Amino acid sequence: MKKEKLHIRLNNLRYSINDKVILKDICLKIESGCFCSIIGPNGSGKTTLLKNISTIYKPDRESIYIGEKDVTDITPKELGKNISFVKQQVDSEFDFIVMDMVLMGRNPHINRFSKESKRDIEIVEQAMKLTNVFHLKDENIKCLSGGEKQRVMIARAIAQQGKIILLDEPTSHLDIFHQLEILDSIKRINNEYGVTVVSVLHDLNLAAQYSDYLIMVNNGKIAAYGRPEQVLKSNLLKEIYKVDMMILEHPVTKKPLIVPISVSL
Repeated sequence: MKKEKLHIRLNNLRYSINDKVILKDICLKIESGCFCSIIGPNGSGKTTLLKNISTIYKPDRESIYIGEKDVTDITPKELGKNISFVKQQVDSEFDFIVMDMVLMGRNPHINRFSKESKRDIEIVEQAMKLTNVFHLKDENIKCLSGGEKQRVMIARAIAQQGKIILLDEPTSHLDIFHQLEILDSIKRINNEYGVTVVSVLHDLNLAAQYSDYLIMVNNGKIAAYGRPEQVLKSNLLKEIYKVDMMILEHPVTKKPLIVPISVSL
């Protein structure tokens, strides 16, 4: 994988459904090569923001730029070479083996009537090794655990070799071991290849430990943006989450450590 970087810029992003405004005039620049997490309470607009960046949802006006290009000026095939999206739920309706599932990540790089090359296979195998699923390459995706499926989908995103990886709650419904395993894999790709990572995360402590920057979303607006220690302030968290929280320093990483105390009534 080439060590290429690409930033994301949102210019007055606005998104609505049936005249109901969901995201309101969001201005933001996500620096290239960073690990950025979107946090906020349920229903705040986190996933909607991520899906607008990925172009799954279409904003009310042209407002999303990948590098210096408006996304509306980028062809779907070119967009597929730049952005990988890993959704929260892994579809397993079809009997794909893991190797074939990860190989789908190479589709933007393969001509319509061509077969995958030896190089494509090498890239796929490398992606599976990076995410620790190579030993599952001949398994049916439907037979895997939730954590294994999630790692397969991340391997597919890595095989796509996009400069940006977007993830919607990649650790949801997983135990702590698999949460850390997945985030370690993502952070490794971010560090080693300079890939820009934007992930929706619910767990504030995981977001604090793995992220370079945090985007705090509330009521469809950006409530705060900055490094974890700049965003995770007790007064802001109380205002947004309606919970009293104590902010400590992690004894190992020195990042913020959030300890919930009680619901703020």
